[in-house]
Amino acid sequence: MSGTINDPSGAVVPNAQVSARNTATGVSRATTTDSAGFYSLPNLLPGTYEVTVTATGFSTAVQSNVALAVGAQQQLNVQMALGETTTKVEVTGAAPAVQLTSSTLSGEVQAQTVRELPLNGRDWTQLATLQPGVDKIETQMSYDTSARGNRGFGSEYTISGGRTTFNNYRIDGISVVDYANAAPGDVIGVVLGVDAIQEFSVLTGGFSAEYGRAAGGVVNAVSKSGTNTFHGDAYEFLRNSALDSNDFFNVGAGNPKPPFRRNQFGGSAGGPIIKDKTFIFGDYEGLRQTKGIPTSITVPSDAARAGKLVSGSVVVNPYSAALLALYPHATPGTVTGDTGKFIFSGVQAVPEDFGTIRLDHKIGDKDGIFGTYLVDDADYTQPDKMNLILTNSHTRRQTVAIEETHVFGSTLVNAARIGYNRDKVINQFTPSAV
Repeated sequence: MSGTINDPSGAVVPNAQVSARNTATGVSRATTTDSAGFYSLPNLLPGTYEVTVTATGFSTAVQSNVALAVGAQQQLNVQMALGETTTKVEVTGAAPAVQLTSSTLSGEVQAQTVRELPLNGRDWTQLATLQPGVDKIETQMSYDTSARGNRGFGSEYTISGGRTTFNNYRIDGISVVDYANAAPGDVIGVVLGVDAIQEFSVLTGGFSAEYGRAAGGVVNAVSKSGTNTFHGDAYEFLRNSALDSNDFFNVGAGNPKPPFRRNQFGGSAGGPIIKDKTFIFGDYEGLRQTKGIPTSITVPSDAARAGKLVSGSVVVNPYSAALLALYPHATPGTVTGDTGKFIFSGVQAVPEDFGTIRLDHKIGDKDGIFGTYLVDDADYTQPDKMNLILTNSHTRRQTVAIEETHVFGSTLVNAARIGYNRDKVINQFTPSAV
């Protein structure tokens, strides 16, 4: 946050005291205007602030409800009124909605949007498509092949026409792209943690070098932190095949409706450890999903296995007969000529556990520190297309972020950040037969 302090005539006011207080945590940051009346409060956490300006010979100016978004460079100019310092003047003019200090093309997805919009699978990155120039690739590779894991399990998004691996995804300032430089995601391409994300921004072009590692766009998210009041929630979301209709191909083959059960449950809580000083926030989310996958492949008919083809009989080589024995038989009523269709509904099972914890601490007037730990563990099993063997994929994602901020003076602030991001992946392993 930055701006200029002026008197009623428009002249600048040097040596004015400017402070910004986070209304949720009570943590404040103060600075002094320079000879040009300019002030700067860099590296503030996203949230709602109350800005107070005091100067000798002027009434105290107070601007409430100043919203600061993630990655934003908010300009807030304040005009002082002549009077006693003990007199408070409420500034009613709103801060500019357009960022005047940056040429970055970006859009914010605010906390209320993240929290209240319905999301299939509760994947918060889906909301990136609300921004102009962001599109999801709909023809993505299937999760039941090793090709998907080789490319990365996360969903593919193109930003400003760039390749999907040209984007950078950040949480609390730490890059969380996977081993293929693709979006983070579990074994079914979902990024859990809706209740753990405060808000995020999507930078689609013109962003500064501070972001880096991106020729396409940047998805920049911050995790929730505790506040001076205790708050939390608990939830469960349910989807069940009892509420669905049967698949067209299953109806034609006379097969029952494939099972589909998805339970997403969890809770989050946050609050103060020491009021106005130390805060904690934690979130857990579990996913349990079993899903019938209608599968149809072409197999030889029973007559063709015996060498009785439509064009005439042939002798079946013993080696070929041994291989044909591995193929499933055609589903009754699907045979046409020498081939038929083997149709079945294999059960895809996905258990997943996600958790994150964040601790914020104000060391003193000039120092503050926070740390975040995130873990996401997901497993995936599904029979192959011939219903002979089970295939297994497994992802375990861990992220650690620690940042310390020190204010040297009104013109110099240092933020030191260290992060760790690790993906452990098992891609299409075959543990057992069906």
